[in-house]
Amino acid sequence: MHDPVAPVPLSRAVLKEARASLALGWPLVLTNIAQVALMATNLIFVGRLGKDELAATAIAASLYQAVMLLSMGIVSASMLLMAKALGRNPGEVEDIRRTVRQGLWSAALISLPAWFVLWNCDRIFVFLGQDPALAARSTTFMHALQWGLLPYLGYIVLRSFLAAMQRPLWTMLVAGIAAAFNALAGWCLIYGHLGFPALGLKGAGLATASAMVVLMLGLVLVVNVDRRFRGYRLFRGLWRPDLQRLAEIWRLGLPIGMAQAFETSIFYASAMMMGLLGATALAAHAIVAQIGGATFMAAIGLSQAASVRVGRAHGAGDADAARLAGWTAYGLTVAYMLAVAAVMLLTPKTLIAVFVDTTAVLNQDVVLLASTLLICAALFQLGDGIQVACLGMLRGLHDTTVPMIITAIGYWGIGIPLGAALAFHCGFGGVGIWLGLASGLSAVAILTTWRWARLSRRLA
Repeated sequence: MHDPVAPVPLSRAVLKEARASLALGWPLVLTNIAQVALMATNLIFVGRLGKDELAATAIAASLYQAVMLLSMGIVSASMLLMAKALGRNPGEVEDIRRTVRQGLWSAALISLPAWFVLWNCDRIFVFLGQDPALAARSTTFMHALQWGLLPYLGYIVLRSFLAAMQRPLWTMLVAGIAAAFNALAGWCLIYGHLGFPALGLKGAGLATASAMVVLMLGLVLVVNVDRRFRGYRLFRGLWRPDLQRLAEIWRLGLPIGMAQAFETSIFYASAMMMGLLGATALAAHAIVAQIGGATFMAAIGLSQAASVRVGRAHGAGDADAARLAGWTAYGLTVAYMLAVAAVMLLTPKTLIAVFVDTTAVLNQDVVLLASTLLICAALFQLGDGIQVACLGMLRGLHDTTVPMIITAIGYWGIGIPLGAALAFHCGFGGVGIWLGLASGLSAVAILTTWRWARLSRRLA
């Protein structure tokens, strides 16, 4: 008589899933860090030009990122569709090709209105109460940067294909090359090195837009040369519309884009409120937002890995694997964000020194305020990480509309009103704005955790 086969211990299953998630996630993390380095490099270089130039670049970058993330959310739905299709049939080709083609169509369609908005950024800034001189200076940067949006979105579609295939190393390599190109081009075009003209803010925008072209062309080369991807012939019939698949991408992706826009727009609104407090507050906010954005890239990478792992398991009809993938990503994110918060609390001046000279007398007001804001940023790291992990997990189940509503309530129903009240009515200034952000993000974290727990229990 044979003993029954013992089930795999939960701890072993969790470790196996953690290894798989990290194997997929760490290249995505490094890719995201390389991508955020494009904008961070601009702020580092421009910060050496002066406080006013940094403030102008900061408000332009905030608007660009809000528009870009809305657009990116729409086209990133292609990753969810491909992950589910590959979970259902690992050898699927035609369905994958359809999704990539219509993802590229979506990139072109969303870029047209986005360019119009970005071109008129100075009018938007003045309408929102910013100094007209600061608004005019910001267009110098924006009118060069905005043309990189379309190639960047095309890159996101191809990156989504490689992520769904669980082959993210190429995207990491291409993003690293683009980041290095951006740094060299910015150094040359902003300051006028190696025989190039010193273009200042315009040079910063041109450098980053060019780096986005490098991103797109790099992945076009990869999917056409690597034998693992050549057979998909992703660009065959590119000019043929496929309204059914296009509608699927927008139906799934528009709520993702709106959710990302809600989150990014609270930081943009915060930057606008900081601008009302003065250039010092805005510069300090820009520094801390960039530090938080850089560390947040790892959480986003884990969230993207969760979307793929949950999506493939869901497509295969394996409810237990989908739940395991989601909760493992959740635990990894919590551990990471706690470590990040500790670093922010223990080494604030070291982080700030990356952006400004902390020993210069003229910068002391910025350094002091940025140090205080870093304490606030450390406080909301856990909530911020949890909410982005849950959003990724829910997207793997193709649940995007309810999470969008949750983000709207948390960010704009709680975060911004509370931050404005604390800043302008209670006298907390910039600290009050960041405390409001922390409260909004924490609310979203609680609600999305509840949503995931409820939906994952109902998986058949």
